[in-house]
Amino acid sequence: MERSLNITCVRETRPRGRKAEMAAIDFERHDTPLTSDESRYEASRCLGTISCEACDICRLLCPDLAITRDETSGAIVIDLDYCKGCGICAFVCPKGAITMVVE
Repeated sequence: MERSLNITCVRETRPRGRKAEMAAIDFERHDTPLTSDESRYEASRCLGTISCEACDICRLLCPDLAITRDETSGAIVIDLDYCKGCGICAFVCPKGAITMVVE
């Protein structure tokens, strides 16, 4: 016994028009200039200016295992006795929190 579908599939198209207020382009400036304090605050929100957030990228890519996490505070710790100074950690740090300094 064959069964056939009793529901017909009809492709419906609906207009996808935009609302008039969404389509209007406004080139006027709506923001006021920032004061020096406001601009410093906005700059501090930038991800590049935030210090280490312990993302563990440096720790995972360290070939000498010289980078560990402090068990009590959870902060990243670099053991300079084991570090050979390859600079991989400084290169991969997304925050720029690690810098290479000549001793």
